[in-house]
Amino acid sequence: MKKLIRGLDEFRKTYVNTHQELLEQLSHGQKPRVLFIACSDSRVAPNLITNTDVGELFVIRNAGNIVPPYGAANGGEGGTIEYAISALGINQVIICGHSHCGAMKGLLKLNKLQKDMPLVYDWLKHAESTRRLVLENYPHQSGEELIETLVAENVLIQIENLKTYPMIRAKLHQGILNIYGWIYEIESGEVLAYDAATHTFLPPQSQLDNESGSRIPRACAIPSDDSSADLRSVRAKLESLLRITPHSPGAAQLAMRSLQELFEEASEFGMESKELRNYHSLFAEPIQNWASKVHARVK
Repeated sequence: MKKLIRGLDEFRKTYVNTHQELLEQLSHGQKPRVLFIACSDSRVAPNLITNTDVGELFVIRNAGNIVPPYGAANGGEGGTIEYAISALGINQVIICGHSHCGAMKGLLKLNKLQKDMPLVYDWLKHAESTRRLVLENYPHQSGEELIETLVAENVLIQIENLKTYPMIRAKLHQGILNIYGWIYEIESGEVLAYDAATHTFLPPQSQLDNESGSRIPRACAIPSDDSSADLRSVRAKLESLLRITPHSPGAAQLAMRSLQELFEEASEFGMESKELRNYHSLFAEPIQNWASKVHARVK
């Protein structure tokens, strides 16, 4: 507590004295540009990570950066989202997960939590879709690799939950709202952003022109009878994936998974074997680099 009180004095002497004009403006109202939904973890500091000032971010924080689906909970998240979009006019939303997330670790121990921390259990049940998706689709993963996958998939699932809110769907339909999925890596200070074209997380600088950071699940995609259009899409995604340089073991793992999915799609849409072999050759070196990065983490 003494440290906090000394911090208050330092804040008044330094920040307040040098930001009088800003604070005076903020006293008349707020106009944040971004709704930032993050985990409560003390190692995650949205303003510090993004180098933003007071008044620029409207922040929701809870265990696991969870967005309960519309109508699923009467907590503050839904009301805060509604206020941010409808009253403040925010049109940029970031859902930010982070490495080594305790909430994601808790998802793997729900039965124990029900006995020891029933309120935490009730809250994490809102992320049951994340738990089930990962355990059923990544059965061979364990340890930190499994937690990384939980963190990534949870961000994407919370984006889908956010889309269940009527005002969010309305704004998305009008094309005036963007949703982005981020992962903050505590150990490196790096942030990765979800890229729908490559189905992986990339440095956010590569997506400055991207209009939406959200994922459209395959199950919701509109089927197409035009195999040539499907193949053009796959080729574009493969070319994008060739240009990326994963900056972490987790990102490298996601890139390898994305490549496997794209090769499967290429075969499904009838890509000729010669062209497919050419892509396999082009990715030979990137795969080695990605595998080395993943292997380095295992060591």
